[in-house]
Amino acid sequence: MSASGGTKAIVAALAANLAIAVAKFVAFLFSGSSSMLAESVHSVADSGNQGLLLLGGKKAQREATPQHPFGYGRERYIYAFLVSIVLFSVGGMFAVYEGYTKIKHPHEIEAWYWPVGVLVFAIIAESFSFRTAIKESNETRGKRSWTEFVRHAKAPELPVVLLEDLGALVGLVLALGGVGIALATGNGVWDGIGTLCIGVLLILIALVLAAETKSLLLGEAAGTEEVEKIKAAVVDGEVVTGIIHMRTLHLGPEELLVAAKIAVQHDDTAAEVANAINAAEERIRTAVPIARVIYLEPDIYSESAAAAGINPAKSPGGPGPDAAH
Repeated sequence: MSASGGTKAIVAALAANLAIAVAKFVAFLFSGSSSMLAESVHSVADSGNQGLLLLGGKKAQREATPQHPFGYGRERYIYAFLVSIVLFSVGGMFAVYEGYTKIKHPHEIEAWYWPVGVLVFAIIAESFSFRTAIKESNETRGKRSWTEFVRHAKAPELPVVLLEDLGALVGLVLALGGVGIALATGNGVWDGIGTLCIGVLLILIALVLAAETKSLLLGEAAGTEEVEKIKAAVVDGEVVTGIIHMRTLHLGPEELLVAAKIAVQHDDTAAEVANAINAAEERIRTAVPIARVIYLEPDIYSESAAAAGINPAKSPGGPGPDAAH
């Protein structure tokens, strides 16, 4: 997994969650708090999720084979999608069930200092993990907002860790609030309400992750900035006079496929066209280094043919109406 895969953030989150999970389980055994049990399962699920992300990153590094000629880069998307399933089922649904059960059959929290102390420790540990994820994300986020980063990042690991850590911190605050109110009022129902809120939060985060990783699995095009760089790199103004239409597709977070039909002059020789294509491919790779698979097909651009068929200006990744004549 490359640096942009956020390996450091994943390892930091894994270490924090393993330590927190043990502490939460101990606190649950001494206190009987359902919030602590839900948070324990949440931390175990998060630890498993980080393991899935690391496994996906390792599997994605395998070399291409005849059966999978474009490589295994999308393994990272598959394992990120599995994370959303685990978070939904093991984390969210369990917490909802546990919260509902505690509301129906409440009981007082025993040894209150255990859950309170562990929750404070967990908030501190999760804050360090969250800080690491934010620091790594800032290296690739650029000027995008956090919402745009999560929605449009092609590497799934950092958005997953960010949302998991954010959910963990909010969940810990909810658990602390539920335990605190239950202790203040002597009513264990509040512990169940806190647990139920944690479950709803985890389900919402899981749904967001599922939606974003589903889009990556279906296949996303290059970003607008990268598409513009590719367009500028293809046309040399001499042999290659424009782009008739173009498609881009992420084969993985750091591997981009570019396929384009380019316009050439009718009197260009085969050697001139071949040399121009080779030069264009070199310019594309210089402008967008992750463009590793490039197919350029030469054609004579005809306005009349374009008018009778698909409008190149409306083709995704295509040029404006005046790009080729």
